Amino acid sequence: MKIALFDAKPYDKKHFSIDAEKYGYGIRYIEPALSEHTAILARGCDVVCPFVNCTVNSKAIDILKSEGVKLIALRSAGFNNVDYEYAEAAGIPVVRVPAYSPYAVAEHSFALLLALVRKLTHAYVRTREFNFSLTGLVGTDLHGKTIGIIGAGKIGRVAISIAKGFGMRILVHDPFAEDIEGTEKADLERIMSESDIISLYCPLTESNHHIISKKTLGMMKKTALVINTSRGALIDSEALLEALKDKSIGGAALDVYEEEAGIFYQDQSDTGIEDDTLARLISMPNVIITSHQGYLTEDALAAISATTMENIKHFEEGTELINLVK
Repeated sequence: MKIALFDAKPYDKKHFSIDAEKYGYGIRYIEPALSEHTAILARGCDVVCPFVNCTVNSKAIDILKSEGVKLIALRSAGFNNVDYEYAEAAGIPVVRVPAYSPYAVAEHSFALLLALVRKLTHAYVRTREFNFSLTGLVGTDLHGKTIGIIGAGKIGRVAISIAKGFGMRILVHDPFAEDIEGTEKADLERIMSESDIISLYCPLTESNHHIISKKTLGMMKKTALVINTSRGALIDSEALLEALKDKSIGGAALDVYEEEAGIFYQDQSDTGIEDDTLARLISMPNVIITSHQGYLTEDALAAISATTMENIKHFEEGTELINLVK
């Protein structure tokens, strides 16, 4: 099997190269993201392996099919960037990595939360300049605070476990989840109005696009913090910026952004960015943004590679595709 791995970064190559050799597969590492403009680069390959900022639309799928690609093997849990129904109709299965390390993402969300509530980024910059003043660095405890968890899948449940360790009151909104011990099920309105922290752990679907909107932001406490390590389009970025400017919420910590494609995973330090909304969010003192790195641990990268190779092996052998998107 020949694999075209798009949006390839140095940290991808370590585990994929080892696993590909073990399975006897060849990998072509392609730096650009997969799209209708780059799909031709998969010529001669049986499998394409896109990441979250690739756009696998109908035009890209038509090109992939014409070039002989037989399988789309996502190296991510999310699949909102793939027209999987069109791919299925074209006879190209789409498989994914549904669970690589829920701990990596959940832990990162709490790292962001702690950095935000204890003003760690400001403290770090000060001490680097030998400024040891504590003025303006007063934080808040997490113990006793109410956290609203939206999405109680694998990552959400790890986040719930972490929140329990901090002694937090936990509200959970997930229409598909059963009752979870030590938590309270709540509708969206209650989550928004009662939570001190609202953290998102759900996939992006048509029904929850902009679940954090002008309307739901207006329900929140003025001190509420919004944490997002899931998908950028769960939040209306313009509405979030306005709420932060108006001081109608307390702050935000984001590992994802709805228009991150073409910005995240790239070094923009010499050129700057043209996205005014993102630039203004980054400039705000009560906002922390990381570049979609929640998944980025050695453990997660190893698991992503291993599951992707297993998915390809199942396809090659004609056995059940247990991680099929359908």
